[in-house]
Parts: sequence; C-alpha cells; structure tokens
Amino acid sequence: MAGTISRRHFMASAAAAASIAAPSIAVAQGKLRWRAQSMWSASETTYKAFEDFCKRVGAATGGRLEIQPFSAGAVVGVFETLDAVSAGVLDAQSTAPVYWAGKDAGFSVIGDLNFAYQHPWQAEAWYYHRGGLEMLREAYAKFNVYPVGVSWWGQEALVSKRPLKTTEDFKGLKVRTPQGMFAEIISKLGASIIVVPGGEVYSALDKGVVDAADWGTESMNFRMGFFEIAKTSIRIGHSMPAQEFAVNKPKWDALPADLKAIVSSCVREWTWDQVQRIAVEDTHAMTDIRGKGGAAGTMAAPEIEKMRVLAQKTWEDWSKKTPLAKKAYDSQIAWLKSLGVLA
Repeated sequence: MAGTISRRHFMASAAAAASIAAPSIAVAQGKLRWRAQSMWSASETTYKAFEDFCKRVGAATGGRLEIQPFSAGAVVGVFETLDAVSAGVLDAQSTAPVYWAGKDAGFSVIGDLNFAYQHPWQAEAWYYHRGGLEMLREAYAKFNVYPVGVSWWGQEALVSKRPLKTTEDFKGLKVRTPQGMFAEIISKLGASIIVVPGGEVYSALDKGVVDAADWGTESMNFRMGFFEIAKTSIRIGHSMPAQEFAVNKPKWDALPADLKAIVSSCVREWTWDQVQRIAVEDTHAMTDIRGKGGAAGTMAAPEIEKMRVLAQKTWEDWSKKTPLAKKAYDSQIAWLKSLGVLA
C-alpha cells in the first residue's frame, strides 16, 4: 500500500501534469470543473465506462459541472490518489477501497469480503440499504474525502495452467495474488503466494514463476493474453471488489444540492452500466476461451462452500484489526445470513 506522501510531492506531480490537465477546479460563468483519476488504464472497458459517467454528469448538469477523467497514473501514481484527493491536488478519484487496507483494515472488509457475495446486487444492497456506504464514508472521512457511491466490474476469475476442480488442486499451486484475505485463505489450502506487479503477470505465467493468477474477470484476463499460456479460467467466487467515486470533501460540500443529487444519480447509473458491460464482455470471452481449446466455468458449489468456510475464519481475524473492520464485519455477517449465503 502507498505510504504517506507529502503535499510537496503532490504539487510537483500536478505541475508535471499541467500540459494535460486544466486547473484543479475552475469557476467561470457558474461552471465547475473537477479532475478525477481512475484506477484503470485507458484501454480498459471500465475506464471507458468511467469516461461515459463523466460525460453523463456534464450533460445532466447542463455543463454546470464538468468532470475531466484521467486514466491510471496520468496525474499521480495509482496508489497515491487518496492522498492526492485529500490534499486537493485531484478533485476526485475512482478506485478500489481495498487499496487502502494498509491505512485501516476496514477498507478491505468493506471493499471486498472474499467468498461472500455472489452477485453485485447483493453487495450493492448492503451498501445502500444496510449501512455499508455510511461505513465507507466513515473510513474516508479521516482523509477529507467523500465517497458518493460505488460500482463493480463483477466476479473475478482465476487463470491457471493446471485444472482447478476441487480445493485439493490448490496444494502446491503457485498463485499470483496481492497480499490480503484471499492470499491467507488459499495459503490454508496449500497454495504458495507469489506477489508480482500486474504488468509482470504474463511473463510470470510464461516463465513458470506462477501456475495461476488472480487478476480480473474473464474478459480482462483475455485482453491481457493470459489464455495464450494458462488455458483454464475458473470462477470460485473469491473476489468481487467494489470501486468508488469519491470527491474531496470541501469541494463536495460546496456543491449546490441539485448538483449533488444529479451526481449521486449518475453514480447509480454508472454502477449498472459498468456491471452489465463487463458481464457481456465476459460472456463473449468465455466463448472465445472455449473456442480456443481452453476451459471456462465455475467451480462446483460444494467446493466453493469449503473455501467459504475457511474464509469465515479469515473474516473474523480481520475484524479484530480495527473498530471499523469489526463494525463492517458484524453488519455483513447479518446480511449474508439474511441472504442465505451463510447459515
């Protein structure tokens, strides 16, 4: 996770980006302009969905609020956006709360409770109707940042050079995945965790450094070329991270009430636009994988349930790290039981 970054560093980063960016916020003839950096590269569908969200805000506000989107790393580093928005160098960000688990374990429990939710609507209902969004706002409040709402890109899939049909198949498997809950869970199944940057996953698979990789959904993995090497794509229900749209708190507070309502509504529309676009692409990707002789599917429910049982102990362990993590854990356990996901 990113460490504490000085304001001087951010101001230098902003100056370096001046050739591609307008001033952080401009007020002219009653118009506002925000700069917002995404976690996604410009080639990803998720970034295109974010660009469309920004255009939608501009159209819906009649041009009174313009959000200028930037792809990952365009202004500051991917793991520096929270501090940049906090300092006012960026006006907004769209990134994954799990990125900030090093600041508070609650970000991880709120942002991606591994092996819990089976569909984005279940997680979204927790956020909007069971207090999850309020907890996320509590987490970000320490950094002077206000999360307007959340989105998803769907359940992620593993790519593997070996078939993965049961929990036993994880024994001795070298898996590229970030440190965190999922790494702890599959370590209990006998997997070895190898941490390499995302840009090195293809090479790590090709050279045998790893046997499997945890990266994104089927279409994201397909675009990265992983299936040239790893012919198995398997969903095990392990990860469905949330992504937020969050704004510098004073700038959010300064918005008129009608603009706040419009932005909030556009975020909800962005949520399902992104979920559905990725779902369509994943469906096509699975067909392409099978057409190229690969395997794409979902692990049998009893095997996933075994991993969910292991996961529950990991959830409990993480809940003890901070008061916010405990609050988010207790709330989600109650919701998952209401859904029938947990007994």
